[in-house]
Amino acid sequence: MSDLPLSLHRRVGDLVFLSGEVPADTEAEVPADVGEQVERTIDRIEETLAELGGSLADVVAATVYLSSPAHFDAYNAVYRRRFKAPYPTRTTVQAALMMKADVEITVVAAIPQR
Repeated sequence: MSDLPLSLHRRVGDLVFLSGEVPADTEAEVPADVGEQVERTIDRIEETLAELGGSLADVVAATVYLSSPAHFDAYNAVYRRRFKAPYPTRTTVQAALMMKADVEITVVAAIPQR
């Protein structure tokens, strides 16, 4: 990670807040397919949660940024498969992203402290 003024994650009690995650570390690694971008983004979220003792099942809220509303169906197809009911609360908005990706996701997870 560069020297950006942010934390990758922060814990407050049993809640863990993850910074926005994108499908790759560099623009050169971002796949063209939106479904694959969503898969990779959720993979990266899942890895971070695992490092913190959690999983996707612990996610209680998600904020999703898509570069175009045209990606909404492809995004939902992957999201529905990767997250199980009861689904996290979710807000999805169209946004110009800071790298050449079509998706960015940030989540809040409830992971009990050990």
